[in-house]
Amino acid sequence: MNDFASLEVPTPADTPEAFGFSACEGGVCAAAGIKAAGVHAGFRRDPKRLDMALVVADGDAVAAGTFTTNRFCAAPVTVSREHVASGHARAVILNSGNANAATGEPGLACARKTCDYVAEKLGCAADDVLVCSTGVIGVELDFAPYEAGMPLAMDALAATPEAAHNAAVAVMTTDTVPKEASFAGEVAAADGSAYAVHVGGFVKGSGMIQPNMATMLCVMSTDAALTEEAAHEALLAAVKQTFNKVTVDSDTSTNDTAILLATGVAAPAGEKIGLDSPAYPAFAAALKAVCGELARKIAADGEGSTKLVTVNVLGAADDAAADTVARSIANSPLVKTAIFGHDANWGRVAAAAGKCGVPFDQTRVDIDFMGVPVCRAGLTVPMDEDDMLRRFEAPEIDIVVDLHDGDAACRIWTCDLTHDYVTINGDYRT
Repeated sequence: MNDFASLEVPTPADTPEAFGFSACEGGVCAAAGIKAAGVHAGFRRDPKRLDMALVVADGDAVAAGTFTTNRFCAAPVTVSREHVASGHARAVILNSGNANAATGEPGLACARKTCDYVAEKLGCAADDVLVCSTGVIGVELDFAPYEAGMPLAMDALAATPEAAHNAAVAVMTTDTVPKEASFAGEVAAADGSAYAVHVGGFVKGSGMIQPNMATMLCVMSTDAALTEEAAHEALLAAVKQTFNKVTVDSDTSTNDTAILLATGVAAPAGEKIGLDSPAYPAFAAALKAVCGELARKIAADGEGSTKLVTVNVLGAADDAAADTVARSIANSPLVKTAIFGHDANWGRVAAAAGKCGVPFDQTRVDIDFMGVPVCRAGLTVPMDEDDMLRRFEAPEIDIVVDLHDGDAACRIWTCDLTHDYVTINGDYRT
């Protein structure tokens, strides 16, 4: 072992605990005024596999969304972008098994027909329905499963943890586990009192993951009453700090979508949380916490992965530099395979940091693996190899790099790269 002190990673000030929020049960149904369902509609051959999810607000909800930056975006992304621009929505319909991407006008027609069909069943306007799809790209989506599945979903709609869980399961593709999170706490009312609110949701994503708003679909809800501006800004800020800090394989999907529905039923009559409201920081922290939990679960469930890897870059000149260096390390196949092989090869981390075009002085760089100093001032620090092998048995691996070039920092979540990743993606369509 060595005598060097470990690098300290700063704790964010806007944690949910700092505002009195804590994890709770319920997923997307933790928020009052939200129902969900997950059913088998026929998008997949296996009748035992759920493949269609429906999330419905009891009434008109404030809505916000962020979407993929991939220019080959899917038809559901185009339609949902159009619909969420109103700032309101009533429902989200999602399917797995087919991405409805690269399907031209027939794909757009199917996405719009889906919204029309769901709206008819719910008694709302078509542009109050958002649509999401995930699965194989370039295959036209058959509308028939929606017709088969919608009556089943309507019958199954419920405001229960089980219903929320079924919705999370229904959107899985190569995911090995459903991914849900929810938080509860109190926010300040205008009169100085406090009232309880909930924030929850689910996400799917395991491969083709490097969101820039991965294949990632996320639906979240809250019973807080938000202005349209507050919903949009809170979602955008949370996504930038969480989902946009996840990478499994550096690929941005055609279908990435994150949606927030705010029912407002928990708030005192007529009261809304705006950007200047005393309650806004607490709500924003809770939403970020939900997104953060879901983002970590995506990275931990990366295709074929065995490790959740957290890369922290400290002491960068600015935020952009910190992000570039952290992402270069997190996306490096050599770093990811070394972690899979339990090899504490810090030289691969240094090389990944140095290749990305960000200027820094290598003679000032420090690197830690799981709290153990392995590089100081750009030079190797003797380590106990047997001890490091034992540490690499842990399910979570932390890498910290301090550039000593400024005050900016960035955290990226990723995973190791294994033989199974090649197998999963080599066999994806077969």
